[in-house]
Amino acid sequence: MALKLYQFAISHYCEKVRWALDYKGLNYETVNLLPGQHVKAIRKLTGKASSVPVLDHDGYVVQGSGAILDYLDQSFPEHTLTPADPEIREQALAWERRLDEEAGPAVRCYSYHHFLQRPKIVVPMLAAGTPFYNRILLSLAFSRVDELMRQWMKINEKTAEKSRQQMEALLTELTAVYAQRPFLVDDQFTRADLTAAALFAPLFQPEQYPVPWPKPARIPQDIKTWLTQWEPQLGALEKVYRENRQPV
Repeated sequence: MALKLYQFAISHYCEKVRWALDYKGLNYETVNLLPGQHVKAIRKLTGKASSVPVLDHDGYVVQGSGAILDYLDQSFPEHTLTPADPEIREQALAWERRLDEEAGPAVRCYSYHHFLQRPKIVVPMLAAGTPFYNRILLSLAFSRVDELMRQWMKINEKTAEKSRQQMEALLTELTAVYAQRPFLVDDQFTRADLTAAALFAPLFQPEQYPVPWPKPARIPQDIKTWLTQWEPQLGALEKVYRENRQPV
């Protein structure tokens, strides 16, 4: 059995899959790709969209974090992340879909809007896990990288502000749920909790994340101010991450 995960180390959607693989105690190889240069490699694997994560299991290829979690629970049912009860399962999947569609893009847009203005900070994170010379290449071509990322992800002042508001609404709702019970659905850790904590993880910078996080003094001031204000709400997700980000 060979499991190979094609990823950006910085991607919080890839963190979802890394966490699921680790939670199940599975051995896997990561293939770290450089944003932009990844397109050819991923399209060769999938024959379609160039998005990551992509999981290759002995030649069987699955693309997208939600589809990969489906596949892992079907192929490796021990320590399942998907509840067996149909009603509870649908609740967990509904949370995951919503978080994938709302939290993931919002965290990405808000964070990159500010960090792309700090090339010396963001370049090492984008190139994490790839050969050292990619940092040089990214630095030399950064103005173009900045332009393409903003265009591809629709990142600008207006969308960043909308993303901030969306993150705050979600964090308020999630914190209210976690104040009442330890998990989002029923009494078990599921893919809903994993998704929530993984997608917000870049904001609380966990040690398990395979990127060189910037020191507090180097975090853009707007983000630093926001993090201070929303630290209690992020703390609820950090607790979920800390208590469950390891094999069962």
